[in-house]
Amino acid sequence: MGIKFNCRVIFLLLAVIAFSCLGISAQDNSYPAIYAKQPRFKALIYYTENAEEAHIKFARDAIDFFTRLTDGEGFILEVTTSLATYDLDSLKEFNTIIALNCSPSDPEERRLFETYMETGGGWLGFHAAAYNDKNTGWPWLNRFLGCGQFYCNNWPPQPALLEVEVIDSPVTKNLPTSFVAPATEWYQWHPSPRQNPEVEVMLSLSPKNYPFGLKDVVLSGDFPVVWRNSNYRMIYLNFGHGDRCFSDATQNLLTVNAFRYVVSLDPAGDPFLE
Repeated sequence: MGIKFNCRVIFLLLAVIAFSCLGISAQDNSYPAIYAKQPRFKALIYYTENAEEAHIKFARDAIDFFTRLTDGEGFILEVTTSLATYDLDSLKEFNTIIALNCSPSDPEERRLFETYMETGGGWLGFHAAAYNDKNTGWPWLNRFLGCGQFYCNNWPPQPALLEVEVIDSPVTKNLPTSFVAPATEWYQWHPSPRQNPEVEVMLSLSPKNYPFGLKDVVLSGDFPVVWRNSNYRMIYLNFGHGDRCFSDATQNLLTVNAFRYVVSLDPAGDPFLE
């Protein structure tokens, strides 16, 4: 036992000496990695349990997905079902809000969220986090999303062929030009965010999907799936219904890319370069 321990110590010492002699360190420009000495940023998951079952299932799967991304304490993740417990200063401690299946409905929470986003906050939103109709009563949300209200959807949830429209974005640069996404419900908006010159649509449903649906059948129209409004630090992802959304590696890569992109645009600087 003692001999094994001594051999291991000697081996480690020799490795350290060799490493030092080569002049290699994490600070050298030639070294291909940057190791964090502490968590790089904080993110806040925001969701509700007062939703349809499929949206709750998605939220729970998403919490598990993002929690696993914190392995090694690369960033700090908090989870909340209410923004009412935060003021502006405490909310600004979070680089990004990850909205899973809802948006604020309380007037005070809405004002808080508006101010957070208008002053450089980050937002990664999924599916129902952007749902709004004539009864929502929040015009700012449509300006923030860069599109109109919910217009129509397919039913039941089903896979769909997605097409990448922007190939040189950090969000899409390592994705195939098209892929089949897992089953979900897909929202169409009117007017489409594509009509807004300040919105960049990165992925959309292929027209090859039409007719789309088995009960509620969509025959035509524009179905953006991932977009960003250049006026804000945000990305919206149209999927988020049920417990199949994290079953595909390509879509998971897209999700991580989008999350990383929003985080990297922090007004204080890109935390991934520190």
